[in-house]
Amino acid sequence: MIEVLKLVFSNYKLILLSLIIFISMMIPLLFVSEFIFFEPFFVTHIPSGSEVSFILITVLSVLSALVIPMNLFRILNFNYSKQKMSGSVFGSIIGSAAGACSCGPIGFAVISTFGSFGATATAFLTNYEIPIRIIAIMILTVTYFTTIKSVQIECKTDF
Repeated sequence: MIEVLKLVFSNYKLILLSLIIFISMMIPLLFVSEFIFFEPFFVTHIPSGSEVSFILITVLSVLSALVIPMNLFRILNFNYSKQKMSGSVFGSIIGSAAGACSCGPIGFAVISTFGSFGATATAFLTNYEIPIRIIAIMILTVTYFTTIKSVQIECKTDF
């Protein structure tokens, strides 16, 4: 497994993409979940009782930063049909998007825009935020191991 990661991330462009994905997921998710604040000055705060949510956001960001560049490596280096590749890419996208479910200050905009449907959706996402993130992490984990196995098979090596 480590050899596959070395192979995939031997390209500095994929390392850079991984860092960009990690930062672009971590900061907005922490901001929306009200763990970091930018005004009046930069402050980080993890309230008591919300440590699990913070850890899930971190794990989700790390897994997304691993899985998406690995799938891009597969697309660029191996000849696949689009149907075969759609499962891994779809899993990456769903897993990443499902982690962005906490509403925080955005919830009020959703409520006012969509009325009662927005209020229902906001309440659902707020109540089931942690289970949705856990499911997203499970999807990304399955996608990660599937991608590792696929790269091992396609490279025909004994990793």
